[in-house]
Amino acid sequence: MSSNMRSAVAISILASALQVNALERRIPDGQGLTPLMGWSSWNVAQCDAASARYALDTANNFISLGLKDLGYDHVNIDDCWSTRERDSEGNLVPDPNKWPNGIRAVVDEIHGLGLKFGLYGCAGTLTCASFPGSWGYEEQDARLLAEWDIDFWKHDNCFTPCDNGALPQTCWSGNIDTRPWYATFRDALIAVSDIKPITFNLCNWGRNSVWEWGADYGHSWRIEGDNWGDWESVIRIGARASTIAEFSRPGGFNDLDMLFVGNGVLTESQERLHFGLWAIAKSPLIIGADLNTIGDSSLTILKNKALIDINQDSLGVPAEPFVPPGAPAPVNGQIYPYWAGPLSDGVVIGLSAANGAGTFSVNFSDVPGLGEGSFSWEEAYSGTTGTGTSISFDLAQDDFVAIKVTTQ
Repeated sequence: MSSNMRSAVAISILASALQVNALERRIPDGQGLTPLMGWSSWNVAQCDAASARYALDTANNFISLGLKDLGYDHVNIDDCWSTRERDSEGNLVPDPNKWPNGIRAVVDEIHGLGLKFGLYGCAGTLTCASFPGSWGYEEQDARLLAEWDIDFWKHDNCFTPCDNGALPQTCWSGNIDTRPWYATFRDALIAVSDIKPITFNLCNWGRNSVWEWGADYGHSWRIEGDNWGDWESVIRIGARASTIAEFSRPGGFNDLDMLFVGNGVLTESQERLHFGLWAIAKSPLIIGADLNTIGDSSLTILKNKALIDINQDSLGVPAEPFVPPGAPAPVNGQIYPYWAGPLSDGVVIGLSAANGAGTFSVNFSDVPGLGEGSFSWEEAYSGTTGTGTSISFDLAQDDFVAIKVTTQ
């Protein structure tokens, strides 16, 4: 490739970087500059997994399975970790049966392993499983988290105000603005940041187009309802991500929800698409499987260093659909076959067979951020490499490939 062509490519990548700066309106605390990586308890055993035993066991598995070395460093406990009532001073209380030595002792042990610890709470009067929520206790809860040295807090959206003042477990009304209660907890966390900075996840299920304002409130935000562990959820969430990539940048990322890789529900091809799409879309990569029983093929997918490096690329710009000449237009609610996004040293191309098996071919000159000329490339799952002006892959139903094209 000529020096002029390489200069043109470099200018294109620079333009993407400048776009990042133009959209910069994140909380200026230096946190969340790359998508969070880790594990969450809920998909493993729901309430039963919200315990010290699961947290410490997972932390040790991060090390023994080589996950820590790849960047998985957050052990996050979801709903059901507390008692059903606050104490006489209004504090949240760790369930003594699940946390016999309290939360702080477990946090200290996990920190001693070079890992981080996250907890779950809720904006409403109760959590989704009907444990105490933070409504009216935001400042007190934030101080407690800082005292416990918590690294990450997921703020859910159950039992919050709905139409006519009702407080149902879930409310999907478009008439209700969820921003005020997320602002309240954000401000509470900022107030204790001199004690302990805490990464803040907004779990409002994509209500009020949270991607348009989430960057002023937290470090990541759920863009859809829950991933229920079925293929339909992967399609639903992936399709949503395809339309809102412009809002996700370093310091504030679209959160596509926990991964169902290794839960025995999806096929191996579907797990490749699920993980690959989450990775190139720059979603947090949060494992939701039991690391004691996970299968080898699923673990191999989760440990794919090439995709992790793409997800953690310093530019932090998500891939999004592009339409090659002659290709059909995107369809609402479907995962489009052709994706691309800039990297600090190149471009990632994603090819998806979610809509059917086939041969998927792309000329580099049609890919945003590339241009005329010959490029070197490598496919993340197979390790296949090549040089040329185009790529072509035969994909089975629901399979996925991610190709890194190097421009430097």
